[in-house]
Parts: sequence; C-alpha cells; structure tokens
Amino acid sequence: MQFHEIRDHVRQEIQQRAEEGAEVSAWRDRLKDLDESHPEDEPAWRSAYDTLYDGSYVAPNAETEPSALDAILALLPESAAELPVAEADIADRMLGAWLGRIAGCVLGKPVEGRPREYVDLYLSLVSETELTDYFPMPDPFPEQLDHTWLTNPNISGCTRPHIRIAERDDDIDYTIIGLHYVEKYGPEFTTENVAQEWQTLLPFGQVFTAERVAYRNIVNGLKPPLTATHRNPFREWIGAQIRADAFGYVNAGRPLDAAKMAYQDAALSHTANGIYGEMWSAAMIASAFSMDDQREAVEAGLACIPPSSRLAEAIRNALAWSNDYPTWQECWERAQAEYGHYHWVHTINNAVWVVLALMYGAKDFGRTISIAVRCGNDTDCNGATAGSVIGAMLGARALPDKWTRDFNNTVRSYVMGFDNSRITELAERTEKQHKRVREHDAKA
Repeated sequence: MQFHEIRDHVRQEIQQRAEEGAEVSAWRDRLKDLDESHPEDEPAWRSAYDTLYDGSYVAPNAETEPSALDAILALLPESAAELPVAEADIADRMLGAWLGRIAGCVLGKPVEGRPREYVDLYLSLVSETELTDYFPMPDPFPEQLDHTWLTNPNISGCTRPHIRIAERDDDIDYTIIGLHYVEKYGPEFTTENVAQEWQTLLPFGQVFTAERVAYRNIVNGLKPPLTATHRNPFREWIGAQIRADAFGYVNAGRPLDAAKMAYQDAALSHTANGIYGEMWSAAMIASAFSMDDQREAVEAGLACIPPSSRLAEAIRNALAWSNDYPTWQECWERAQAEYGHYHWVHTINNAVWVVLALMYGAKDFGRTISIAVRCGNDTDCNGATAGSVIGAMLGARALPDKWTRDFNNTVRSYVMGFDNSRITELAERTEKQHKRVREHDAKA
C-alpha cells in the first residue's frame, strides 16, 4: 500500500472503532501526535497501522450487530411474509426498476461526493431553483464549480444536453454483475462465487474503499469472511448497499429471500451495518414490486435487518421525522444534526437520505430521485437506490420520458462482456431469473 493509503486507513480505522463503541482515546492521542510531529514519517505511520491491525481487536457491539447470517436472522422479530406479485405487470416493473436505478445514478453523478450546499450552489449558478431535470452543463463555467470533474467525459455525459447513453458507473456495474451471479450459479450462489467473479470480470482500478480492500485480500489468498475483516476500515461504508438491487429484482415480492441473497454478496467486503445496508436495500426493492406505498416498502426492508443495529435505528428515526417536518429540507436539517458526523460514503447517513427521498418524493419519480441527490453525499448511489424502488413500484410505462429517452436504451459497463448493454435486454434477463428463482424454491 502507498503511504497516503496507510495514513488514511489509520484515521478511518480509529473512527470506525469509535463508531463500533470501542474506547479509542489513546489512539486519538497517537493520531494527533502523528499528524503534528510525524506527518511525513512513513515508518511511524506504518508502525501505527501494523499495531492497529495486530489481530487482537474485537468489536464491542459484535453481539448486537453481528456479521454472521445465522446470528443476524436470529435477531429478526419475525419472518417477512412473501408478498403477492402481479405477474402480468412484472416485465414493466422490472424495466422500471432498471431505468429508475440508471436515471437516479446519472442524475447524481455530476455532484457525487458533494455536500448539500454545493448541490444548491450548482443549481443557483445555472439559475435553477429546483432539480427538475438532469443538471445542465454550465456555460460559461462558474469558478465555484469543479471544472476538472464536470468536464470529464464520463461526467459531462451525464449533463444536459450531452446525454446520449447511460454512462458507466459502479452503481450500475454491480447491478449487472449481481444479475450475472444468479445467471451463472443460480439462486444459491456463494460469497466465494462472488470473489471468483470479481477477479474475472471487474477491473481492480474501478473498485473502491471496502471493495478495494476485499479485492486485495482475495488476490492475497484470503477467504471470506476474512476478505471483509482483514485490515478493512471501510467495512461499514456504502459499497455493499449499492450492490443490492439485482437481488431485490430476482426476488420480487420476497423481501427476506432478497436479504439473504444480498448477504452472500455483502459478506465478501463488509461487516455489520455495511452488510445490513445491502440486506435492507434488497428487501425494500423486492417489496416495491408488490407494494404501492413507499413507507411500507421501507418498513419491509427494515424488518430484514437487526432492530438493535445503528442502521435500523437511523431508518426508524428518518421515518418518524418525516412525519414531524413538513419539508424535506427541515427533515434533512434534523437528520444531518444526528448523522452528519459519518463519512460521506458511509452506509447509515446515505440510507437516511434515501428514506427522506422516498417519503417526501410521494411516489413522484422525478421528485424522489431529485431529493435523493439534493441531500448531498453519495448522490449517484442514493439517486440510484431511490430510483430503483420507485421504478419498481411504478413500472416503466409510468416513468416520465425525459428521464429515460436520452439513454437510447444503452448502458456502458466495465463488467467484462456487458459494455453497451441494452437496458431492455437486462430487464428481460432479470425477469427470466426471477422466474427461475421462484421455480427453484418451489422444487426445494
């Protein structure tokens, strides 16, 4: 690992342990000394890194926030019921979910990683008070915006009037490769299968944070669950949550089955709340194929993660606050005061923004994905997840044409063999796997 990575991992590991309830005051003192007296002393930082990861640490909340599937399921209050799915509508809803995810992702890409204040600034500089369409490319270019970022072809291709295709993004890559797992291995694919497919189909340079650590651990010969736990300070960040959608799609109407399938994927790179984020998202999306109420879908996902977890508490709070505040902006302020300390790519704060988008979006597709993006932080991920839920709930025919037409039914991908995929074909293949999963379970 490079020196700058070592320094970042030391900082993030100390923060992660604090979030898990560990006593880290001595480590914070050591970090302060390193920052002030040894900022460029690579041996000193590497020594701290090696000491942090000496193998002795056990998270103090491991029993209330477990990472093993059996222990997670044992904490659930009751088994989630299978929901009725109108098979006559499944093709339209499947395409709606894919289009919704892609549209939300594309909407969020120009402001990915930015706080809400930057998103609002962007809109004001292009004389738009609301986000009712894709971000325009500024002309002339204001100095307050990140010119280098926005003129990158992968980003500028997500701004109007430059959208000609759905540009490549890891949020879409993971949905595609998730479909691939089910196609290749069936509904009982394992975490080891996921590890094998990453090495075969995903370029290392296009995975980040927890996924990059896990990938490195795989290449170094580690097996799950060590791939997720070994020297991984990002183990509760959002990376698993953005990989959930395909498992919700193929388990339409079966939230707990979706959550269990999502677990097999998440356990490669994440622990505890990082795993729960993917389980919650998959279960919520699976429920959206059977429900007409977004609150019920959120709650159905909530029923598939440990109620004692920090993520469950945050989702419950977000649902309650959405009843208390008349506008999403006021609710955002309340939630930001509670969860603003998390990193901008953490699972918990970004899950809260998804809940706010779903609650205040009121089943209006454009409003839902726009609120998800305007909350800031991991905007493409949150827009994609919110779009996936509402897309599945409404179906493709109900999605406004302005959000989907300029993709020209094509999405780019770094997943080997899937670049320039037809979106309709991906939806058809997913529907086929949905039927396969049901037939498999019927025979079991």
